[in-house]
Amino acid sequence: MKGKLHRVGTIYIPVSDPGKAAEWYREKLDAKENFRNDEKAIMDFANQSFFLVKAKSSEKLNFTDDKDNEHFTVTFEVNGLMELEKLHKAFMKKGINVGDIEDRGHPGRNFVFYDLDRNKFDVWSELSPDFKERYQID
Repeated sequence: MKGKLHRVGTIYIPVSDPGKAAEWYREKLDAKENFRNDEKAIMDFANQSFFLVKAKSSEKLNFTDDKDNEHFTVTFEVNGLMELEKLHKAFMKKGINVGDIEDRGHPGRNFVFYDLDRNKFDVWSELSPDFKERYQID
């Protein structure tokens, strides 16, 4: 195949107020703000570009799965259980709405957290092998 997808360049997140959301992402997740106007804020963190786009207050990244559970669309990865536990504690200390650390029956552990607009995200204690190899992480 000549044309192939190489990476995800940007993720768009619906927010009610790009300015307030940008401040939250900077303070809580140590994101770097690259641009902001009344309609969007462009943030970089976790080796990814995120556009915080002004949307109707009812809009969320989350969706409902076939068992009526609210589901996240993005999972962040950390390098091991100790890093997951440290991050979980740091998020709680920063006042981020976080769930408990869970065993979901697969390798590693996870927890969820929510941003200012109740967009739900997941954190997993396992870096993908490809990422570890590419960036020479043990």
